[in-house]
Parts: sequence; structure tokens; C-alpha cells
Amino acid sequence: MPDTAPDTPSAHTPDATPDAPGQQATDTAPFTPSAPAPGLTPDAPGGHATVLSGAARLAAVGRVRLVRRRGRARVAVVTGGLLLVVLAAFCLSLATGDISVPLADVLATLVGGGDPGTRFVVIELRLPRALLAILVGVCFGLSGAVFQALLRNPLASPDVIGVSSGASAFAVLAGLFLGVGGLSLSAVVLGGAVLTGAAIYLLAWRQGVTGYRLVLVGIGVGTGLSSIVSYTMTRSDVTEAQNAFLWLTGSLNGRSWPNFWPLLTSAAVLLPLTFAAARALPALQLGDETAGGLGTRVERSRLALLACATALAGVATASAGPVAFVAFVSAPIARRLVPGRGPALLPSAVTGAAVVLLADYAAQRVLPGTQLPVGVVTSVVGAPYLLWLLARANRAGRGG
Repeated sequence: MPDTAPDTPSAHTPDATPDAPGQQATDTAPFTPSAPAPGLTPDAPGGHATVLSGAARLAAVGRVRLVRRRGRARVAVVTGGLLLVVLAAFCLSLATGDISVPLADVLATLVGGGDPGTRFVVIELRLPRALLAILVGVCFGLSGAVFQALLRNPLASPDVIGVSSGASAFAVLAGLFLGVGGLSLSAVVLGGAVLTGAAIYLLAWRQGVTGYRLVLVGIGVGTGLSSIVSYTMTRSDVTEAQNAFLWLTGSLNGRSWPNFWPLLTSAAVLLPLTFAAARALPALQLGDETAGGLGTRVERSRLALLACATALAGVATASAGPVAFVAFVSAPIARRLVPGRGPALLPSAVTGAAVVLLADYAAQRVLPGTQLPVGVVTSVVGAPYLLWLLARANRAGRGG
């Protein structure tokens, strides 16, 4: 038997270097782990790393949901607080005046009790005025919030861009020259506001409508319509001109149930339509191109919102006159109370109700024995805010 083993290739250990020429180094090179995939930890199997990535995504989603819940909770708390302010002002309006009525008697009268004198004071004199103030404030506040959010301009409110001026011009022309009154005059005022809004929209159209151009066109149109009002007043009888001037200031004096029911009917139609149309508002605030990319019909949605906001301002003007600055200041107040929550339509509407109700309460009592128009008080509040806004814009280099 041969003493030597068969001539077979010798086995090499992993650390050995092959002797044969042409042997590939990879056969004997030490094993090196490959670099981990992006998003995976190098010392964890791939399955566990995927679980960690999913947990991170869930944590991010949870944080977003928490922020949204906190935002909705803040909106609810602020809206509830504003409603309490409205309720307190409402009770004060019914209980105080030339004849003071205890709050318990006011509540008893509202549920059908009370003596005839108390019922007449509370139900016939004070209740329709207070309810009308609330509805007028809601309509003006919501209208201003829609205009400012849609046009992305703090000056965009119906009393600044000419809508209220159009309603006033039609009212003065119809009332002083044609002798129109009552519900017919209210219809003329609403029609004037809508026609003025349509004219401003068409004049501002250049392959679309931008907020800055619409505001400038509206200011110009409003100035022209105000000159028509001034000319009409100079050509009228002194007594008629005095009554027209009182209405143009914005007043709730002498308002009763016949003035309340048409506004309630109009608001019952317009408020749901406005909130329904406002579902497209968050997308429109991102810009026309982005909103179109998200599937929003930009011009159709913008036109629907402008029509609703104009109609709201028109019906409020028809009921109480062009109460100045309510639409202008309500939305900024609401947005400061709920920052980062978009247009804040509902808080703006409630803020408008509180502003008008408190202003009317002050107008009845600031001068003993004299009832001022509510528009005087709102102008005292709104005019300084407008000046401050313009001064801030100039300091920031945006004032022109």
C-alpha cells in the first residue's frame, strides 16, 4: 500500500492566503458586514428596524392629532366664552334702561309670566332690538371674516371695499327720490349691495381675481358711490336728509319685530350657505395654483364665497344701516383669540354679535337721556384700529 495520501488539494483555513496563482482574494478575505439600509439601525435585524420606523410615524401622527385636538378645544373654549359675553350683554340690555327690570322678572317675562307693563317693556321694546343687534353682528362679523380670509388682506371688509357704500347709495336714492320704504327699501338695499359686489368683481377681473386688486377697485368704487350719497343728501329736504343721515350712521333706535323677522329669515338661509361654501376656504388660502392642484374649483368657490359674504353684509345693512367697522374688527379679534386656526369663521360671527350688542348698550347709556346711533360707538372703536393697521403696514414697508 502506498505510504503517501492521494494527491488532493489541501484545505485552506479562512485566514490563509491561497498559494495557487489566479485564486481570487474574495474566497479568503475576512467577512465584512454591509452598510445598513437607510432608516435601519446597523445592529438590529431589518424587521425590528421597520417596526421602529412605523412607531416613529405613529408618534408623529399622534402629535399632529394632539395639536389638532388642542386647537379645536381652544376654539370651543373661546367660542363658549364669547357666547357668555353675548348672553351677559343680552341680559343687561333687557334688564336696564329708563325703566329697570330685575333679572328674575326678565326671565319670568321671557317664559310667559310677568305683569303687562313688564311684558311691554321687555317683549315689545327691548327684546327685538337686542335680538336684531345679535343677528346684525353675526352677519357683519361672518362677512368680514370671509372677505379677509379669502382675499388675504386685513383691509378687505364690506365697509372698506365699497359693498356698504353701494347699499347706502341705493337706499338713499330709492328712499329720497322714489319714496320707497319698508320691506321694499330693504330689498333695494340688498340688491344694491349685491350689484356693487358684482361690479367690483368684474372690474377687478384679469384672468382671475387677486385680493390686492379687488381691494383697490372696491375702495375706488366705494368712493364714487359715497359722492353720489353726498350729492343726493344736498338735494333733499332737510328733514328727509336728517333721517337718511341717521340711517347712514347705522342705528338700532326704534327697531321692532317687523325689522327682525326679515333679517332672521335671510340669516337662516345665508349662514348655512356661507359655512358650506367655506369648506373650500382653507385650500383657497394656499393660493390659486395650489388650490387647483388639490382639486378645488378656484373661481367657482371664490365667487360663491364672495356672493355669500356680500349678501350677509347686504341684509345686515338693510336692517340696521351700514354699521361701521363691525365687519372690519370682528375677524382680527377672533383670530387673535384663536391663533393658528385659519379664518375662525364661527368665533368671528360671535365676536361680531358681542361687538354690536355691547356697542348698542353703550350707545343707549353713554349720554343720559340721549340714544346715540350704534354706528357712532363702533366707529370710535374701529377707526383707531384702522389707523394702527395702516401705520404698522407703513413701518413694515408695505404701505406704498
